[in-house]
Amino acid sequence: MAGLGNVGDEYASTRHNIGFEIADALARSAGAFFVADRLAFRTQFKHKGRTIVLIKPTTFMNLSGKAVNYWMQQEKIGIENLLILTDDIALPFGTIRLRAKGSPGGHNGLKSISETLMTDAYARARFGVGNNFNKGKQVDYVLGNWSDEESNLLPERIGVAIELVKSFAAGGVTLTMNTFNNK
Repeated sequence: MAGLGNVGDEYASTRHNIGFEIADALARSAGAFFVADRLAFRTQFKHKGRTIVLIKPTTFMNLSGKAVNYWMQQEKIGIENLLILTDDIALPFGTIRLRAKGSPGGHNGLKSISETLMTDAYARARFGVGNNFNKGKQVDYVLGNWSDEESNLLPERIGVAIELVKSFAAGGVTLTMNTFNNK
């Protein structure tokens, strides 16, 4: 599993870093701790007899594929067991959608992963951050902080995302899509 985001305090509570926020919450819930490693912060833990390797790339969003590919090779993770956690402006705030494959849809992190892996056939859980920005202000919006209302709702939505990740690890993409895509 890879939670996408950008390293650095200036990005810590931004919409674009929701992948990191979900990864952090998931690790905390499992009693696991991230350590700095090659190209990523990395941790692992067991869930229902399966080992979950969780990374937060330190390559910045636009080069996420480099870290994802490295750790897939290092841990011998098949593409069917890869799940990317990322933000999506095409979805309303808090909506979580899991897809087994698909285009990057203009997301630079997904684009980097697709180019590096030479396929779009990997699962991604997209967390809706909404699109409440004026034309030409997309970068400012995704790199902006959550509104107070969003911040209040975020813990519950991150909780749903954590359950989605656990379901994916235990039961695979199809079961998880059927269970979570309307939550």
